[in-house]
Amino acid sequence: MNGRVETYRIRLEGIRFRARHGASRAEQALPQDFVVHLEVELPVSALPQRDLRKSVFDYDRLANLVVEEGTRTTVRLLETLGQRLLERVLGDTEALGATVTIKKFGPPTTASVDSASVELTARR
Repeated sequence: MNGRVETYRIRLEGIRFRARHGASRAEQALPQDFVVHLEVELPVSALPQRDLRKSVFDYDRLANLVVEEGTRTTVRLLETLGQRLLERVLGDTEALGATVTIKKFGPPTTASVDSASVELTARR
């Protein structure tokens, strides 16, 4: 390779969990499906030096952090959940920054809406 690697990102798309998040009691009464897309920027120094699975950043660890935080407590707003996910990822990993998108299906709206999502980005 002629060029030097400048950025190392991992994207996990479609992390799914069921939780009781929502602004109303009705939304919190039954578990709902949530889908999270996570992008994490890691230091280039975290790139594996050898072609071995044990050398690469643990994708499973990231997915489990999202599911654990997403199901730990009930929140009213997707924005609150997004902030908690970012705090957890940045607090528990060597990530330099992260973007999280959270999708909720069938939001309570007067118009017919398939899903609603929020996207938040944070850096150290």
